[in-house]
Amino acid sequence: MNAPYPPLHPPAAPGGPPPRGKLGEDKPLDLVADFPAIPAGWSYLDTAATSQKPQPVIDAIARGYDTTYATVHRGVYQRSADMTLAYEAARATTARFIGAQAGDIVFVRGATEAINLVAHSFAGHRLKPGDRILLSQLEHHSNIVPWQMVAERTGAAIDVVPLTPDHRIDLDAMAAMVTPAHRLVALAHVSNVLGSVLDVAKAVEIAHAAGAKILIDGCQAVARLPVDVATLGCDFYVFSGHKLYGPTGMGVLWARAELLDAMPPYQGGGSMIDRVTFERTTYAPAPTRFEAGTPHIVGALGLAAAIDYVTGIGLERIHAHETALVAEARAALSRINSVRLFGPADSAGIVSFAVEGVHPHDIGTILDEHRVAIRAGHHCAQPLMDVLGVPATARASFGVYNGPDDVAALAAGMERVMRIFG
Repeated sequence: MNAPYPPLHPPAAPGGPPPRGKLGEDKPLDLVADFPAIPAGWSYLDTAATSQKPQPVIDAIARGYDTTYATVHRGVYQRSADMTLAYEAARATTARFIGAQAGDIVFVRGATEAINLVAHSFAGHRLKPGDRILLSQLEHHSNIVPWQMVAERTGAAIDVVPLTPDHRIDLDAMAAMVTPAHRLVALAHVSNVLGSVLDVAKAVEIAHAAGAKILIDGCQAVARLPVDVATLGCDFYVFSGHKLYGPTGMGVLWARAELLDAMPPYQGGGSMIDRVTFERTTYAPAPTRFEAGTPHIVGALGLAAAIDYVTGIGLERIHAHETALVAEARAALSRINSVRLFGPADSAGIVSFAVEGVHPHDIGTILDEHRVAIRAGHHCAQPLMDVLGVPATARASFGVYNGPDDVAALAAGMERVMRIFG
């Protein structure tokens, strides 16, 4: 046999490799130099939509395609074997990141596909007329539409938990609403519009007391908060790589092993099979059963590099950093009389607001001219917009690359908005 290829990914130091920015515990984060897509003088405040990518993630993706690329799980040649090891190491890294076992991690294209997988393979095969699904008013469309589709197909019904006055999911109302007819609860860990953080452990307790399984949408949480699925106690947890400083087209479904083992495949094709004949096909065990076709190999490597990056910084530090920026931004915006702020004061990295008489798209356009990038629209949460009584909001969302200068740029841009609109 030929000499082995060099290791694709040398073992990282405990907790992942340190980023190249300043990491003194007594200093604020200053990591913008790690992000080549953020030029000097540009304030990127749209991390809740998608995060920019640090150089270690870009390097991992480039290396995966450049000098080490091969297929996984199938080739008997050395490079394929090495890439298979790296791919499965990425699964193990992902599992450790959320306190799980590697065999319970399914790689998918994103949280949207993960929720659809659960809706199809779990709920779609268990729900029947008379059963109910429980959601909340602040859910992303990806955590609404799949459940509507499965409810329509099975005859189940959907109930919706209201919000508290400070725009959190009202868990007291949830406890009063849930019944033994509720078979599934699906809630956001962190709202993509409001930044409000769910007390997941309490929500799990309420759901399980009624006999319901519970799925948590962790898209906005995993890049900001430490997550341990064993401690949370949920049954399913989903997130997307591109909101975690990783690549697009890469997502994660974690589920309890006994649930995965009992679920039929979501898609059919290569890799997910045990044996195929024209008379009958038998399927591979989980998680392979849910990963039909050639996977996003390099995406998994990029996701692992992103996890190493945020772990090296420390999620507690990231959350504290973003919370401080939120407080600064809310204080600056609140000084404008016609600004209406949404969400709780301690929101996780996200500030949504509206200005009386000014459409959020106009705000976004003017801020863009001021070199400040925000999101303006309904944020894939139209039912929440109806609850808030607005057609859309402007949203500033922070990441590890942001600092006080970005808040100052946002405030200065909003002063220009107010000058233009009087």
